[in-house]
Amino acid sequence: MGDDIKFHQQLLVIDENLGTEEVEALKFLCSDLLSFKKLETVESAQDIFQLLMAKDLLNKEDTFILAELLYRIRCHFLLQKLGYTKETVQENLPWKGKVSRYRQMLYELSEDITSEDLKRAMFLLRDQLPKKLTNMSSLELLTCLEKQDHLAENNLEILEKICMDISPDLLKTVNKYKMERVSLAQQESSLPVKETASFSHHIPEGRFHSGGDVGLLTSSQETPIKSLGSNIYDSRSLWEHAGSVHFIAARQEMLAQVFTWLGLDVKTYTDKTSVEIKNLMQEWQSSKDHRERDCFVCCILSHGELGLVYGIDEREVPIRTIMSYFTARQCPQLAEKPKLFFIQACQGKEIQQAVYIEADAQNPDLFPIQQLISPSESIPEEADFLLGMATVGGYASFRHIQHGTWYIQALCNKLQLLVPRGEDILSILTEVNEDVSKRADNLGKKKQMPQPAYTLRKKLIFPVPRSPPPSQQQ
Repeated sequence: MGDDIKFHQQLLVIDENLGTEEVEALKFLCSDLLSFKKLETVESAQDIFQLLMAKDLLNKEDTFILAELLYRIRCHFLLQKLGYTKETVQENLPWKGKVSRYRQMLYELSEDITSEDLKRAMFLLRDQLPKKLTNMSSLELLTCLEKQDHLAENNLEILEKICMDISPDLLKTVNKYKMERVSLAQQESSLPVKETASFSHHIPEGRFHSGGDVGLLTSSQETPIKSLGSNIYDSRSLWEHAGSVHFIAARQEMLAQVFTWLGLDVKTYTDKTSVEIKNLMQEWQSSKDHRERDCFVCCILSHGELGLVYGIDEREVPIRTIMSYFTARQCPQLAEKPKLFFIQACQGKEIQQAVYIEADAQNPDLFPIQQLISPSESIPEEADFLLGMATVGGYASFRHIQHGTWYIQALCNKLQLLVPRGEDILSILTEVNEDVSKRADNLGKKKQMPQPAYTLRKKLIFPVPRSPPPSQQQ
């Protein structure tokens, strides 16, 4: 009880020392952590603290998110209220920081925009801004552009044009951010592979090999955001045609590289609303290319709840609905062909705890996803699906702030390592499960367990690429 009172006293003192401009800055820096809708109701720093605590981003045991925010807005004198110094925050930012580099870039940019620059920017954007808004701060202007889908992590065109028109010097901040993104993508594309892969091109008889479409859609709202994927099947014992992949995802570069390496046609999409996601499903469902393709792979990186993912508008899309577009009845061109869905999204708010394993321990309390196998001599309508979930129902998933989500990191690593060995997709996903299950937060308490479910009738094997995997390419 005493600790709780002390914690809230600390927050109260910090709130009393923050003015209107500082509260606006905190709101902006939290835009990737809290929804725009909830932030609109904020009137004081206390309101922000309440929202952060509701999402368990801030509590008496861990106040680093608040320390980071105070550091970002240069209120270093308040750090001592939380037991931090400027130096200790700097030391911990690389592995504990939660404010995205994109958000930092926009905040830095706002600080360099003069009042005259702001007036000129608002004049140039007069057709994009609501008519009733005649006066706003630079942060409010950037937020408005984001809400109207004119500005996002992967959509900086309007921002760059405005910077060029009002003050070319502002482009330095944007260009620095873009260069850092390229550098980070290169680092992520060189993930270490523990063992040298064999590049045999033999495909065992009786197994399927891939060829299909992959589509990737990215949401600027992290935790994870959304991805959609690729097609793979064959009317005989082997699949022979090239395929394509569709993604809906954040941090999609590595996935795109891996699926391209696997010989799939990759298409990328970003920042789609719930309605737009469904429209994409209908578009892919009616594609004439399915007749020439062997498979369909859909990768989604997004926020989520049990059985749901969210669009950029924060409206839910049931995973079951997404998959229903590609059943044999709804999409006959994909009948007897594999449909793969990889979903990187939380499935709840509970945190899986680390436990010590006893010898010969049994765990009957699994979290099964509904299996869609129907015993029949004919092909069931919902046969030949694979659903790879980042986590079991009811639990959260995690990501490294620089390297991306645990699940997508493991999936990319294992595809690159095991496809050249001729391993089938279920064997690969078992290795992904093992990889992710060994990961933990810095305190070793928070864990994650992915969960694949499938109705595949045959082994699914990707053809061995002739080129080395992206992790080995210069």
